[in-house]
Amino acid sequence: MRNFLRFYGFSLVFTVVCLGLGAWYGFSSTGTIPGTLSMLWIIVVLSVLEISLSFDNAVVNASVLKEMDEVWQKRFLTWGIAFAVFGMRVVFPLAIVAIAAGIGPMDAVNLSLNRPDEYERIVSSAHVGIAGFGGAFLAMVGLKFFFDLDKEIHWIRWIEEQLSKFAALPAAEIALLLLALWGISTMLQPDEALTFLVAGILGLVTFIAVEGINAILEAKEEARALQGAVMRSGLGGFLYLNVLDASFSFDGVIGAFALSNNMIVIALGLSIGAMFVRSMTIHLVRKGTLAAYRFLEHGAFWAIIVLGAIMLLSARFHISETVTGLIGAVLIGLSFAWSVRYNRRHPDEVDQPAG
Repeated sequence: MRNFLRFYGFSLVFTVVCLGLGAWYGFSSTGTIPGTLSMLWIIVVLSVLEISLSFDNAVVNASVLKEMDEVWQKRFLTWGIAFAVFGMRVVFPLAIVAIAAGIGPMDAVNLSLNRPDEYERIVSSAHVGIAGFGGAFLAMVGLKFFFDLDKEIHWIRWIEEQLSKFAALPAAEIALLLLALWGISTMLQPDEALTFLVAGILGLVTFIAVEGINAILEAKEEARALQGAVMRSGLGGFLYLNVLDASFSFDGVIGAFALSNNMIVIALGLSIGAMFVRSMTIHLVRKGTLAAYRFLEHGAFWAIIVLGAIMLLSARFHISETVTGLIGAVLIGLSFAWSVRYNRRHPDEVDQPAG
C-alpha cells in the first residue's frame, strides 16, 4: 500500500479534487442530485477510458524517461502536467474552435459553455487535420523504434528483423509514412485531402524537429562530458514527451464527445486519466519494469503504430475508440506474456524490478 501511494498518491488527491469540482459544477448547473450523479459518472467513465487507451503511452514515456536524469523526470511530472492537463484537455479544443470559427478565445469559451452542440460540431469538423498530424507523428514514433540497425532484441522476429534491415535505407520510415499519407488522401474529397496531407507533413516535420533538437543537445552534452554515459537530453526529451502526449490526446479529446459535449465534464474526466498515465510512467521507470520484461516496449510501440494507422484511417473511416483500446491492450498483454515466458526459460538474464 505504501508503494502504491508513493506513485499514485498525488493522482488520487487530484481525482478527489476533480470529482469535488465536478459535483459542485453538476449541482450548480442541474440543481438535482440525479443530474449531479450522472455528470460524475460520465467524468469517471472518461477517466477510465483515458487510462485504458493510454497505457501504451505510459510505457513509451517510461522508455524515454529512463534515459533522463531525475531533474528532468521531475520537471516532466510538474511542468508537463500543466501542458497535458490544462493545455491539451482545455486550451487545445478551445483553440480549435476559435481558429475554425474565426472567433476570439473568450467567445470560444462562451460557445463551449452555452452552445455545447455547436462547440462539439466545430471540434469534430477539424478531425481530418487532427488525424493527419497526430497519426503521422505517432506512426513515426513507432516506426523509428523498429527501423533501427542496432536493434538486437526482437519480439515478432520475422517482421522486426526485416524492418531492422530496411533501416539501412536512409529515411525508409519517412518514405513509408509519405506513401501512407498519399494513399489515404486519395480516398478523401479534394479539400479534405489537402488538409490531411498538409497536417500529416506538419506532423512528420514536428517529429524530425524534435528529434533534431534532441540530437543537437545530446551532442553538446557528450562534448562537454557532463555524464559518463550519454543520456537523452533533458530539454529534448521533455519536448519529445510532451509532443507525444499531445498526439496521444487528440483522439481522446475528439472521442470524449461520444459521452458528453460539455467542455468542463470532458476536461475533468480526461485530466484525471492523464494524471494517472503520468503516475504509471514514473512507476514503470522507478520499478525497472521495462528491463525486467524485455518485450513490453515492443508491444507498446506496436500499439503506437496501430494507433497511428487508426488515426490516419479515421480521416476516412469511423473507428470506435473501444477497438483502438482493445488492440493496444491485446498487444501489450501479449508482449508481457511473452516476456514472462522468456524469463522462465532464461532466468539468468532477468533484470529484477527495483523494490
